Amino acid sequence: MLDFRYKVFYAVARNLSFTKAAHELFITQPAVTKHIKELESILELRLFERTGTRINLTDGGKILVDYCKSVLAIDKQLSYDLGLLKEKVSGSIRVGASTTIAQYVLPPVLAAYHERFPDIKINLLSGNTQYIEELLIKGEIDVGVVEGVSHRTELHYRTLLKDELILVCHRNNTKAPQKEISISDLKSLPLVVREPGSGTFEVIEYALEEKKVKTSDLSIVMKLGSPESIKSFLSHSSCFAFLSKLTVEQELANGVFKYIGVKDLQITRSFQLITLIGQTDRLSERFQRFLMNYYNFK
Repeated sequence: MLDFRYKVFYAVARNLSFTKAAHELFITQPAVTKHIKELESILELRLFERTGTRINLTDGGKILVDYCKSVLAIDKQLSYDLGLLKEKVSGSIRVGASTTIAQYVLPPVLAAYHERFPDIKINLLSGNTQYIEELLIKGEIDVGVVEGVSHRTELHYRTLLKDELILVCHRNNTKAPQKEISISDLKSLPLVVREPGSGTFEVIEYALEEKKVKTSDLSIVMKLGSPESIKSFLSHSSCFAFLSKLTVEQELANGVFKYIGVKDLQITRSFQLITLIGQTDRLSERFQRFLMNYYNFK
């Protein structure tokens, strides 16, 4: 198949980092440097130039990266088709998922997929919804699973799973109300929320706007980058947070967190399977079908 050195070059070119490329390919940084030097020797062309601690593509490198993108896609499809002839499905899939999904939704289905197709390698990247959408548009992942309500025109969205966001706090929170609160009461509670660009924050913002409440009306004391960081923060503060039911099931069952009902407010969302419009890749299509079937959506 395609010379591995071209795969190394493409990884460095996308990340503009030898270190990140090494992590992505599961090889050492000296090995990355060796492969790049060998490729430059074969092509008799410098592919990268250094500016201080940063690296950039040379003109030759910019030309090569465009070709590599196309050739790697063909190489991936070839590996898949030849594997089918041998009744052996193999290849690699790059999956991107927003933070909550990567931590709580995908691990069981990825484990089931690995049991079914052990020769397919899966590389999972996580970040907020906006970041995952950008990776897909740039061609740096094959499929994404995100939360939120935004829809990019370049992407195709399909509902994978339903979820609900609920208001919770730690059991020792002395500010916790003893009964259901109103939306007006919500404005006075100290809240910790996800960062802008997060699908979770976007869904909360959208749901509150439907009730004529702006996020600027809320008493937001902190913005954090993951459900785990928010849960840890709640355990050491008298704050409240809207979190996915999936992320707090264990804490609610164990009595560590308390659920706070908000009258006339139910925040639901869909986890969306996203692909680049016009993308045709049989390996990723098979993976998408597996995901959809796993969660009983056709």
